Amino acid sequence: MNIVLLSGGSGKRLWPLSNDIRSKQFIKIFKTEDGSYESMVQRVYRQIKKVDKDASVTIATSKTQVSAIHNQLGSDVGISIEPCRRDTFPAIALATSYLVDVLGISADESVVVCPVDPYVEDEYFEALKALSDQADKGEANLVLMGIEPTYPSEKYGYIIPSSKEDVSLVSTFKEKPTIDVAKDYISQGALWNGGVFAYKLKYVLDKAHELIDFTDYHDLYSKYDTLTKISFDYAVVEKEDKIQVMRFSGQWKDLGTWNTLTEAMEESVVGKGIMNETCKGVHIVNEMDVPVLAMGLTDVVISASPEGILVSDKEQSSYIKPFVDGIEQQIMFAEKSWGSFKVIDVEPGSMTIKVTLNAGHAMNYHSHQHRDEVWVVISGVGQTVIDGVETSVKPGDVITMKAGCKHTVSAETELKLIEVQVGSEISVEDKTKYKL
Repeated sequence: MNIVLLSGGSGKRLWPLSNDIRSKQFIKIFKTEDGSYESMVQRVYRQIKKVDKDASVTIATSKTQVSAIHNQLGSDVGISIEPCRRDTFPAIALATSYLVDVLGISADESVVVCPVDPYVEDEYFEALKALSDQADKGEANLVLMGIEPTYPSEKYGYIIPSSKEDVSLVSTFKEKPTIDVAKDYISQGALWNGGVFAYKLKYVLDKAHELIDFTDYHDLYSKYDTLTKISFDYAVVEKEDKIQVMRFSGQWKDLGTWNTLTEAMEESVVGKGIMNETCKGVHIVNEMDVPVLAMGLTDVVISASPEGILVSDKEQSSYIKPFVDGIEQQIMFAEKSWGSFKVIDVEPGSMTIKVTLNAGHAMNYHSHQHRDEVWVVISGVGQTVIDGVETSVKPGDVITMKAGCKHTVSAETELKLIEVQVGSEISVEDKTKYKL
């Protein structure tokens, strides 16, 4: 089975745990059997491999998410990188071309495209296999998954099938309606459109060549920033006559808001949190190393991270986005391919960061033009390379790098250090990479 997971968006509705480079799918909030926590993308990837261990999984995403994907899933997962955001049709066209031109998958094979962040059980992935098998038959150019609605929702578009069979031709599509209209759609047998569909690779490649002048994946990638922003629905689905829909009646939740996310949490407190017995329907998610105390609250979510603190009625939390859009904030936490960092303090002319390198990983060999840096190793062992000179490091060691100095650090064991940046211009753009 070939699967393309669409991973986009900044996830601002889950602020303060999400930010411009840490989308909701990377938040580790679901408890696993061993007591650790996993993110939405880790959960979905694990479930796919459980159902089909040989599945080819490719994540279509922006450059800003690549480090987090490698950090959480390792280096084996395929990644189709969007140089910039151009909506879902260019993203799917690029991923389709990546599968054929880069991975060498036959254009006659089928692929399933779905969001990276649904909250589902294993039966959903069994249904994806069935969806792929249905696309293999060639009875339709597109096969959609239609989700049996559990309530009239304004959040989803609707698919109206032409029959009540498990696999049916599509009669029509409906945009996101009002509640009353949604009730009418459901009475007509309408299904939620969850953005899950399958097709033969050749079909979308041909559509892409009709709409875009390109030769292969590398050519498409090079001109990606010139492409028109258009959704897959507008570019392809609404113009296609040969479409089938396959019904899915299992569990499916879109965890796009704090309200829906807390419904899927197995425990009411993640991190340091205390609530007294008068609290009802309260959830605390705390990434800070300070306790949060809640008393006498009902249907409230409390979330704390280095980005900020949210205290909200659960229903009102759905309307968070315009308020977060108005917040100008230094990125305070991010996952990288080599580990993670958390900003501890920001002052004019200085920034203090706690850096964690995963065992066996290293930073890029790089320099900064406008700032000096100091590393203080607080745990673990590894090596630094400073202007070509390699040195072993251990807890208590202090390493100083002046502006222009080439440097990197690698970890034998998990390595934690405090990085102090000092300079007139502290910016993520002030970085030059070198080969070591």
